[in-house]
Amino acid sequence: MLRFFILFSLLLHSCVAAPKKPSAAAAVPAKKWLTLNGQEPAVVARGGFSGLFPESSASANDLAISTSSPGLTMLCNLQMTKDGVGLCLSDITLDNATTISTLFPKAQKTYKVNGQDLKGWFVLDYSADTIFSNVSLVQNIFSRPSIFDGQMPVSAVEDVLGAKPPKFWLSVQYDSFYMEHKLSTAEYLRSLGLRGINFISSPEIGFLKSIGMDAGRAKTKLIFEFKDPEAIEPTTNKKYSELQQNLAAIKAFASGILVPKDYIWPIDSAKYIKPASTIVADAHKAGLEIYASGFANDMITSFNYSYDPSTEYLQFVDNGQFSVDGVITDFPPTASQAITCFSHQKGNLPKAGHALVITHNGASGDYPGCTDLAYQKAVDDGADVIDCSVQMSKDGIAFCLDSADLTKSTNAMTTFMSRATSVPEIQPTNAIFSFDLTWAEIQSLKPQIESPFLTSGGFQRNPANKNAGKFMSLVDFLELSKAKAVTGVLINVQNAAYLASKKGLGVVDAVKSALTNSTLDKQSTQKVMIQSDDSSVLASFEAVPPFTRVLSIDKEIGDAPKPSVEEIKKHADAVNLKRTSLVTVSNSFATGKTNVVEEMHKGNISVYVSVLRNEFVSIVFDYFSDPTVELATFIAGNGVDGVITEFPATATRYLRSPCSDLNKDQPYAILPAEAGALLSVAAKEAQPPTSAPNPPLDAKDVIDPPLPPVANMATSNATGGAPPAPRSGTVANAANLGLTLLAMLALGLLFTA
Repeated sequence: MLRFFILFSLLLHSCVAAPKKPSAAAAVPAKKWLTLNGQEPAVVARGGFSGLFPESSASANDLAISTSSPGLTMLCNLQMTKDGVGLCLSDITLDNATTISTLFPKAQKTYKVNGQDLKGWFVLDYSADTIFSNVSLVQNIFSRPSIFDGQMPVSAVEDVLGAKPPKFWLSVQYDSFYMEHKLSTAEYLRSLGLRGINFISSPEIGFLKSIGMDAGRAKTKLIFEFKDPEAIEPTTNKKYSELQQNLAAIKAFASGILVPKDYIWPIDSAKYIKPASTIVADAHKAGLEIYASGFANDMITSFNYSYDPSTEYLQFVDNGQFSVDGVITDFPPTASQAITCFSHQKGNLPKAGHALVITHNGASGDYPGCTDLAYQKAVDDGADVIDCSVQMSKDGIAFCLDSADLTKSTNAMTTFMSRATSVPEIQPTNAIFSFDLTWAEIQSLKPQIESPFLTSGGFQRNPANKNAGKFMSLVDFLELSKAKAVTGVLINVQNAAYLASKKGLGVVDAVKSALTNSTLDKQSTQKVMIQSDDSSVLASFEAVPPFTRVLSIDKEIGDAPKPSVEEIKKHADAVNLKRTSLVTVSNSFATGKTNVVEEMHKGNISVYVSVLRNEFVSIVFDYFSDPTVELATFIAGNGVDGVITEFPATATRYLRSPCSDLNKDQPYAILPAEAGALLSVAAKEAQPPTSAPNPPLDAKDVIDPPLPPVANMATSNATGGAPPAPRSGTVANAANLGLTLLAMLALGLLFTA
């Protein structure tokens, strides 16, 4: 136990810092809130930081207090033992939240709860001593870290109060059930004298009325909780939807209401938000505060939020029409930053720091990548640099697309399946490649939004925009960048050697010609970045000094020795590195930080990190399943010079927030995570095995052979003679290729359906 608290203290001191008290000189202008009392909406931590640690564990409570805004409210779900002790546990049964089933495997019982039979291990069947002495907590949501399971004791209500949260909220869900079994939650609360309890909520009107006088004397706010609209409130036997129609009656015994967030912003069957209901305005008109529940970073919500949890909070507190009075969340730091740092962030605010926001195929998290709409969204979102990965059509038109493989980002499979080929020099799988289709044929295709985590986790990206937009030639892309006056463009050159030698297509020449015709090579107003994983491509642009050359290093590296850095400097001014080359990862935990950024900076080489995405499955637990904390870790923690992202709105909002500037004296700051600190809290035997470090970058890996000349394909075809005789496996390979493509087509049609 002592070891645990030592390690936990390490986490608190290395990963987070206590919120600062603003000095008089750094006073921040007061924000105008549309809450009932005009004050900032409350952040209510459900069971502490239950998004990481088991609910209401000491670790969850301490981390919530340390990482959240100063006025945090801690919520405890009250459950009662057979001897009348109050515990903080997520539910009336112990099954999902503790180790009870392994200790007493045959002790399941069935009780009638709210008119329904419920089977499990019930808290009221055990004494407090039995639970405290034998039972440990586990994470009750299986997508969350299980590494802390079985290591933390159950907390009594007094334990959570002892952590001295700024405010405390007690949720009483099952008073009627406990009363049936001779246990009184009201008497338990009176035994505490309601000391330190700022809020008490319940979905049962009778219970709230029974403690009304006690709450009044203690100045404790009573909150009536609405359940599913069709559920029955036990005191009145009315549906909650009926009770919602008469909020004035609720004002007679409560000072506020708590509703699931969908009561306020309903979501349709396609997962898009519908127009807001009037319940916030109705509650405020009746003199009631209104709190919204159900917020978590690691749950799929509306596509309107682009997998950004801060955007969802802002929809409830900063929409220009109303604001809830508080949010109940499993991830209190994210709610804190949304309310304290991002709300009322209007206009084109200046960025803090020098880090660039560079797109990956435009705003490809919201629209099909490399389309006019993806680029327009990126510009609207404030991206500094928009990017074009240059592909070549069969007739020599340079255009923007993430890959030469058209099956990933277009509907080419439905139209040009017969054109599929195998090109091992580019990728191991068969595909329909851009250089085998004319530009007119490519323009006839529909773009298709890429969802990188669709098959692995069911994370579909904005289906309403699935085929929106049109493809852009490189010439059109450059014209757009000039018309929109973006800070810069990044031109990514791929497969130059193959295209020149095997297809007779000079992609380097095409890029040079387009840049010259756009006059971007003769100005310094807009930044031009040329990126490639081929040093010989970068060498081709050495004669154009205004251009910034970026070497893309696709392999994971753990070190950048001086000879390698010196070799890079011969060819490039910057590098594009994978996230795991800066922060090592194991089992979704950050295990360590490399010195690669520092080593590159010593060689006067800028560092960009890629690719950042908002889906929480791509974000390690140390970043709180929050893309903003990941941004803070790479920008403020690692000191990168730019981030390459598919969701530029998230990055620009962070950089335009005063909370991103750690040199400012302010009430709250968005701090980087310290790699390895969270993992160290777990018992040694529960930690994943130490993985081998990434290899250092070898200087010879930087050097590529000179680019071949562009072949004259007409001459080659005319004089090349007969094609070689097919090998014995040719027919079989052709059949396998057809079957593979048919399977891909069927899969695509399935997802479309």
